[in-house]
Amino acid sequence: MTDVDLLIIGAGPTGLFAAYYAGFRDLSTAIVDSLPEPGGQVTAMYPEKQIFDVAGFPAVKGRDLVAALVEQAGQWKPTYLLGRKASTLTAVDPSGFDVGLGDGTSVRAGAVLITAGMGEFTPRPLPAGDGWLSRGMVHFVPELAVYRDKHVVVVGGGDSAFDWALALHPIAASVKLVHRRAKFRAHPPTVRQVEELGVPIITDAEVTELRGEPTVQEVEIKVKGQDPTIHKADVVVAALGFVADLGPIESWGLKIRKGDRAIEVDSTGKTAIERIYAAGDIAYYPGKVKLIATGFGEAATAVNNIAVALNPEAHLFPGHSSNEG
Repeated sequence: MTDVDLLIIGAGPTGLFAAYYAGFRDLSTAIVDSLPEPGGQVTAMYPEKQIFDVAGFPAVKGRDLVAALVEQAGQWKPTYLLGRKASTLTAVDPSGFDVGLGDGTSVRAGAVLITAGMGEFTPRPLPAGDGWLSRGMVHFVPELAVYRDKHVVVVGGGDSAFDWALALHPIAASVKLVHRRAKFRAHPPTVRQVEELGVPIITDAEVTELRGEPTVQEVEIKVKGQDPTIHKADVVVAALGFVADLGPIESWGLKIRKGDRAIEVDSTGKTAIERIYAAGDIAYYPGKVKLIATGFGEAATAVNNIAVALNPEAHLFPGHSSNEG
């Protein structure tokens, strides 16, 4: 059992900044995330994409933002429990909670801060891709350099599909984009950028078969009303979106909005259960705006209130970090 003052569920930007702030408030911290590395959706979905609305950065790549947040939190040495799902919650008065993890281990914590974004997200499957995951088919592109000089087929019509096509175009041997409709969900300026680069966009089409041994070497593409055609492919990026789910957290007795599965909180970040807080995209209150910048402020507010909840003699205001040695 891991024993800490604060358990943070979710290692995205909000959770990582909360880990820094918890350390600043002299709280021992563990961070649980079902993904195998920190960064949450930023790492999984757009590590190479520029983010323009983080204070102090005119532009910052997702990967670089996560690395900086990990470094910032690292000075307080939080315990990372990655690749594990928070499953069960048991109140243990007066010491807090026991949170059981999917691998059979558990964490005892005086308080819990949920920063799980949209919850667990599962990629939508590519019907023709059954059995090809890790054999040339991927859902995300965490490291662009791996695909240098490769022939890449991107499947999808949303922002992620066009972002990957845009990012891979300068380094891949070739990039094609396949979408089952002629209209796209992606941001129109991004679509125009991909079109202006000359990336072939095959619409009203589906990837109907992947071929090769042991990894993919070519794909069959079927355009509506036409005979199938064969295209060289070393990599297939199935960017078809994802299904989000709060998972076991929904059974913990929290007040959850049905429409967006967000956890209702008050102005301090506190949920319907004492000493359980939420921050970032997973938290809801009237007027909420879902931005990374918003999550940072909510993390600081929640952690400072948690410090007082754990020690009523503590001050809510932490003091200015610039006054610290």
